[in-house]
This record gives sequence, structure tokens and C-alpha cells, in this order.
Amino acid sequence: MKQRIERFTSTERIAHWMVALSFLYSALTGLALWSHRMFWLAAVFGGGETVRGWHPIGGIVFALLLAFIFRNWAAQMKLDADDRRWLAVSHKYAMNQEEGVPAAGRFNAGQKMLFWLQSSSALLLFASGLVLWFPEWMPRGLRLAAVLLHPVAAVASIGGIIVHIYMTTLVVPGALRAMARGWVTPRWAASHHAKWYRDLDRR
Repeated sequence: MKQRIERFTSTERIAHWMVALSFLYSALTGLALWSHRMFWLAAVFGGGETVRGWHPIGGIVFALLLAFIFRNWAAQMKLDADDRRWLAVSHKYAMNQEEGVPAAGRFNAGQKMLFWLQSSSALLLFASGLVLWFPEWMPRGLRLAAVLLHPVAAVASIGGIIVHIYMTTLVVPGALRAMARGWVTPRWAASHHAKWYRDLDRR
């Protein structure tokens, strides 16, 4: 029996961490610009003028990298009947009580929901960000909509990432290592992604 199972390829892991870093930069610089109470963050990234110039560029980098991940993972992120049952008892999974929770494929329903949340939020952030970046070219109604949509989408995206970090570090031991090293043990795979593990075993 194999002692290690490949969970993520090197390309997937590099793309994931690049998305994470670009998201972190965009989120922190965005918070600095959004609220005067958070403006102290601007000093960390070179000052107000630097942040105003580089925040939209960081957002574009984030969107492009996420688009690469979307192209590679979208087909695996479709919700099926097991996923809907998983969501109905997701509170058990969040409390690390997996009894009665349907077996998950390569990605569980929570990870799939995060994927779609981040993808839709990124699309809204990108579109509204362009409007805010070039306001002189945009009609007034579009500017007002962007002023509302940009922070709402940002809060939703940041909230999703906070939950993601909580789950991968505290609820599911080994999940972070899988993305860092690329492999998991058969026992971990059978415990957390049993349907995926069974499919691998048939190959």
C-alpha cells in the first residue's frame, strides 16, 4: 500500500499560494483605503500613494491567478446529491464530528462553496474595481453601484477565507500540509475524502 497519495500537483500548489499572497496583499491594502481606522496598514506597504497605485494592480494579479485555478478546477466543483446532503449536516463537520456526514470526493461541498464564493466575489471585485480605478470614464450610476458592490464583495471574500483558514488549520489537521507538501496518507484520504480515495483505489 502506498504510504503517500498525491493530493495536489506542484502546479496546483504554486497557483494556490500565489493566489493566497495576491489576495492577502489586495485585502490588506484595500482595507487601508476603505477605512481611516485601517489606514495604518498603508505604512506597512509603502504609504498611501503607493497603496493607491498598487492596490488595483494587486487585484488584477489576484483575478488572473484565480482565473487560472478556475479553469483547472471548475469541472470538479459541481455540486452533486452527496454534496447537498453534506451541506445539510455541515455543522457536524465544522465541529469535527464526521459521523453521518456523506463521503466527499476530491473536494467536499464546503470547499466547493468556497470556490464559487471566491470566484463570484472576484468577478464583482474586478468589475467594480475597474469602475473605481477609472471613475472619470464611468457614468454616475455605475460609480455609485461600484462604491457599494466593491466593499460588499470584499467582505464576503475575506469572510470566506477566514472560514477556510479556520477549517484547514483547526478543524481538519493535515489539510494545510496537503497544500504545502502535496501529499496525504491513505488514512487521511479515507477519513476526509473517502469517495475520492475509493476512486483512486479503483485505478
